[in-house]
Parts: sequence; structure tokens; C-alpha cells
Amino acid sequence: MNLYLFCSTLVAAIFAATASFSPNALSAQVAQPLRLATQDLPPYQMIKGDKMVGIAVDRVKCVLDGMNIPYEFHLTSWSEAQLGTETGKFDGFFVGSSNSSRARYSVPTEPVVSENLAWYLPINSEINPNNARDKLRARYSAKFATSKWRYLHRNGYNVVMRPRDADSLLNMLLVGDVDVALEYELIFSHFMAERSLNEKQFQKIPFRRQNMGVHLAKRFVDSNPLFLNRFNARLTQCVVSIQ
Repeated sequence: MNLYLFCSTLVAAIFAATASFSPNALSAQVAQPLRLATQDLPPYQMIKGDKMVGIAVDRVKCVLDGMNIPYEFHLTSWSEAQLGTETGKFDGFFVGSSNSSRARYSVPTEPVVSENLAWYLPINSEINPNNARDKLRARYSAKFATSKWRYLHRNGYNVVMRPRDADSLLNMLLVGDVDVALEYELIFSHFMAERSLNEKQFQKIPFRRQNMGVHLAKRFVDSNPLFLNRFNARLTQCVVSIQ
């Protein structure tokens, strides 16, 4: 059953799945639907018609359906997904990498997806983002309020603009508002294809491989001590079966 909730300050789509409980300790622990927040992030999470789809969505649904746990997916902004988990509005959010800020209030699951991060530059650029001298002379950006954004700030890069999503970041690179963009390869490939762009129009410099999972609120994990291990065990099967 798909439910839509319209709030005064933001629009959130709630996708609720109901399941009957089996008489085991885990079901007894999770008495209310698990509330997980996420963002519109193709191809991991996105809306098609009246359904939320994407490889991350499919894998998380596979896990929760297999555990016989009722759940709700709340589609909202990335900053609200994290803040809501911290303040108790949500029980967790997905998919995201681990960092010290999120570790204060949440516990990550095993990876739902693993993806390559890369630097993207115009094809004729002479900038080397791995060269300390180029950190300040070039203009860098990543999606605002993400681990990538914080990494750039923390490591002394000249960060400009505040792109709200990967499509905006790609547009800034195209029109020359930024010199270097840091993004996941699969995500940028998706938006390049939407614009009928050839990836060979850009330089792509590999950065690192990043794991991204569900981040469960510490209070939820403390109240449901069996949940995390059961989730991770089921996740291993779902990652293999959903490619």
C-alpha cells in the first residue's frame, strides 16, 4: 500500500508496507513500523509513477520483507533524513557512508551498496585534485551537506556553491561554475545519460571506493538489540540476489 503525506514545510512520500508478525523475539521487539528516511538519489532511490524504486530501495525492502518487519519509507531531503534520525522523527536513514557526525547518533548496517567515487573535470582541465597546490587555485564542489562536501572542507579544498543534488552539481560543472566535482560514478553516469552526454566529455580521476548502508538510530538499536545482526545477515543474501 502506498501512502503520501504532504507537510507544511516539506513534501514527504511515505511508502508503507504492512506485514504480519511471526511469534518470535524480533517481531515482539519491533511493535511499530520501522520509519526509514531517504532522499531522491537515482539510481539508488527514485520515484517512478507511484512507486519508490532503485537498487538500494530494492535491497532494503528485500531485507525487511524477509525479516517480516512492517516499515515506512519517507522520501525527504537528505539533511532532514539525518536530522530526523537524530531527533527521533525517524528510526534511521539510507543509503549513506559512515562519518564521525553520523556516528554520534546512529549505527551503520553492513553495506547496502558499494560505489566508486571520482573527481570530474572538463576534458581539457590541467587541475590535479590530488595535488596540494591545486586545492586552493581551483573551485571544488560536491552535493551540499554530504560526507563528500564535508571531506572537501575538512581537507582544505576551495569549496564553492551548494548544489542540492547531483544533477545540479553536473550542471555547475557544465556551465563552468565549478572546476572539479566529486561524485559517485554510477550517479553521475545516470544524470549524464539523462542529458545525452558522453562520459568522454569529462576527465574522470578515481578517488576511492565507498560503502553506503542504512544508519539506524542508536535509541532504536538499543531498544531492539536483535535487529542489527538479523538485518545484516539477511542483507548479505539480498545484495547477492539483487544486482
